[in-house]
Amino acid sequence: MAVEYTPPSAKQMFILKWSFDPKWKNKNAFIADGSIRTGKTMWMSQAFIYWAMSNFDGMDFIIAGKTIASLKRNVIKPLENYLRPRGYNIIERQSDNKMIINYGGVTNTFYWFGGKDESSQDLVQGLTAAGCYFDEVALMPESFVNQATGRCLSVEGHKYWFNCNPSNPYHWFKRHWIDDLKSKKAIRLRFNMHDNPILTQQMIDDASAMYSGAFYKRFILGEWVSADGLVYSNFDEETMIRDVPDGVSITTYIVSADYGIYHPMVFILWGKGSDGIWYALDTYYYDGDEHQLQKTDEQYADDFVHFLQGIKPQGIIMDPSASSMIKALQMRGYKVVKANNDVNNGIRVTQMRMDDGSIKFTNKMQPLFKELKTYSWDAKAAEKGKDQVIKKFDHECDALRYFCMKVLRPKEDKNNGVQMYKDF
Repeated sequence: MAVEYTPPSAKQMFILKWSFDPKWKNKNAFIADGSIRTGKTMWMSQAFIYWAMSNFDGMDFIIAGKTIASLKRNVIKPLENYLRPRGYNIIERQSDNKMIINYGGVTNTFYWFGGKDESSQDLVQGLTAAGCYFDEVALMPESFVNQATGRCLSVEGHKYWFNCNPSNPYHWFKRHWIDDLKSKKAIRLRFNMHDNPILTQQMIDDASAMYSGAFYKRFILGEWVSADGLVYSNFDEETMIRDVPDGVSITTYIVSADYGIYHPMVFILWGKGSDGIWYALDTYYYDGDEHQLQKTDEQYADDFVHFLQGIKPQGIIMDPSASSMIKALQMRGYKVVKANNDVNNGIRVTQMRMDDGSIKFTNKMQPLFKELKTYSWDAKAAEKGKDQVIKKFDHECDALRYFCMKVLRPKEDKNNGVQMYKDF
């Protein structure tokens, strides 16, 4: 099925044309960075194929994403939908993670790679390629990108294509590529959402409302900034602390938990109100070190039953490392699911749900309030280009994040691109 889209903006058109313009013939790389929803992936991936098919025949190329799954979903499938109606013959070889494209008598092979960690560099060894396209390169380790770009050095006319949303200003890609354009023979083009003609102002406003703090500056303003200071600097006691109003009934209960043997054990009881808001109703917090008495999983399970006071939760979202505690609760008949422990995305989603009013906290959540006022980004890690939190006084915050990531994490509706909620 053909995909309809409006004519490209000036910046999007530049992506398509730069590699064919004699003015830029001495440039080996193109970098598109900036805010989300700008069409970077759509136009970069198309331009990469057009360039490859116009300049080479019988050659191999690299297309990389953070993972193969995300690459197929975000790049390959949309790309095929754009190209096939325009006469490109595409043969997928799923088992080999590649596609063979034929157009106008020219045939080239495009290999798919996931660059999620340091070991990914081993995947590209031995391949000779004429060019590389990296989707969301800031999510990849430098070793993988170096190994992939090195596969092209023996091919005359090779080029590299990078797109990404900004990250930490000390990130390796910022320091070694964006800040070193001259030696890399690279062009950089910065994008914001106004560079995408398909977006209305309402769409831009809706996207902007999804982010706070450093994530807002990166994903909306397109700035390379550090995540520093308090993690939840958006916490507002006046608007976010509220007991369940009179007339609002709780329709569903869920518990999120952070596990601790030598660290605090935390349970947070959540209730979904008939007003659509999730309320953090109460919390259990036990620090074995503070009490100088460690509890067993069975004792914690006993405490959990007492904590609920007869409430039957729909499920328990548990720290994924707590296998023994999960079994102890399952033995008592509770449904337990493992939490998604993606810390930075979890923080972003939690900030979003705090800001948009999807969650509220009752006055019984005092241990959480203490943590929200001290939970901070690690400044030393930031200097190394990493977004890391200080692992101290964070157990209530972890349980909060587990809930938001499992119950209130947005996902794209592939039919119309709007945000949808996951059901627990």
